[in-house]
Amino acid sequence: MRLHQPRSQLVQELRPLPVVQPGQVLLRVRACGVCRTDLHVVDGDLPFLGAPLVPGHEIVGEVIAQGAGISIPLGTRLGVPWLGYTCGQCKFCLLGEENLCDRARFTGYHLDGGYAEHVVADARYCFELPPSIDDTHAAPLLCAGLIGYRALRMAGDARRLGLYGFGAAAHIVAQVARQEGRDCYAFVRQSDIEAARFALELGCVWARPSEERPPVELDAAIVFAPVGALVPAALAAVRPGGVVVCAGIHMSDIPSFPYALLWGERAVRSVANLTRADGDEFLALAAGLPLRVEVETFALEQANDALAGLRTGAVRAAAVLLP
Repeated sequence: MRLHQPRSQLVQELRPLPVVQPGQVLLRVRACGVCRTDLHVVDGDLPFLGAPLVPGHEIVGEVIAQGAGISIPLGTRLGVPWLGYTCGQCKFCLLGEENLCDRARFTGYHLDGGYAEHVVADARYCFELPPSIDDTHAAPLLCAGLIGYRALRMAGDARRLGLYGFGAAAHIVAQVARQEGRDCYAFVRQSDIEAARFALELGCVWARPSEERPPVELDAAIVFAPVGALVPAALAAVRPGGVVVCAGIHMSDIPSFPYALLWGERAVRSVANLTRADGDEFLALAAGLPLRVEVETFALEQANDALAGLRTGAVRAAAVLLP
């Protein structure tokens, strides 16, 4: 399923089997999650880098061929995330901050992704997946889970945690946070009663529209929804010394707000991409947790329907394409 220009439908096309290069693996795609970042690529919120492009970066695949220098057994199941390449030489890579690499390349954006039957990937950036988690439920872990986990770590040891936007990432991170003994407060769209009910099902102690203030001061908040106006709202909800973490790759402009909301050593920070260490740590954790990953599956040729459902909020948690 290819994108030829932003703000247009993906087109189903036949293409030659991708050619594997040294250091790469060729995967038969078994499942690919549909992430909000895919929506930002398709809708033109991120700069369009040229066509044709195959989106998708929550890929579960089976190794069917490999390039020179790779000795991964055929049939091995691997996960392919958003981070597809880093240079290893810039100041960020040398500092262990490869998620900020000057020359990073991202799956489904710079590199063809998993809305396809086959994909090639740099073997160094693939993850082994817990055998206890099946393909469909493993796919959302590769971005919604990973970014949510990194955002949770950025929130520190917050006991009372706000989650603004309760979709694919929040529904996973809420369960991790509850396992750590935190109280989660979910903020949803004004009319989304179903999302509020879902949040309570997953152990959140409170779930109400984003316009409302929680009944207690929060220690931290994570903003998953790409809505800049939620940042000052979250600042108003956190205690002095609290942190607001912006977890999306794109957000609408943050409106001006009084300094009083930031004062008291409150902080606002963003989460950018992920590191391979994040992936290893989170997937090892996920293997031992009773995570309920809620998915709605679509056939590969229904990718436009999956994106539309994500755009309108019709998809309750995570959408997954099955070739």
